[in-house]
Amino acid sequence: QVQLVESGGGSVQSGGSLRLSCVASGGTYSDYYMGWFRQGPGKHTERVAVTGSDGATTYADSVKGRFTIARDNSKSTLVLHMSDLKVEDTAMYLCGAARRIPRDWRDVPYWGQGTQVTVSP
Repeated sequence: QVQLVESGGGSVQSGGSLRLSCVASGGTYSDYYMGWFRQGPGKHTERVAVTGSDGATTYADSVKGRFTIARDNSKSTLVLHMSDLKVEDTAMYLCGAARRIPRDWRDVPYWGQGTQVTVSP
C-alpha cells in the first residue's frame, strides 16, 4: 500500500510559476509509475505528466514546454515544476502511483489528497 502526500499548491498570477511536491511511503518507490493529474472546475480528471522509474516522461499536450516532472527514487519524491501558468491550469492537482503506466486516472490505484493550484488573470 502506497501513501502519497502532496504539497506546494497555491495562488499565482498568469505567467507565474509553482512547484508541486509529492512524497511517497509504504512501498518500493521504483516499482511505480508516478504521475500528476488534475481536475479543474467542471472538467474531467486529466493526466498531466507521468514518469517511470527510469526517468522517462510523458506530458499532456496542454502543458508541454511549460511543466516538468521529475522524480528522485532515493528520496521517494516526485515534483512538478510549472511555469508560464495560465488561468486554465487552475485545478486540484493530485499525485498518483501505479505499477503500470497509467493511460488515465482510472488506471491509478494510489492517490494523494491533492493540492489546489489557482491561477488568476
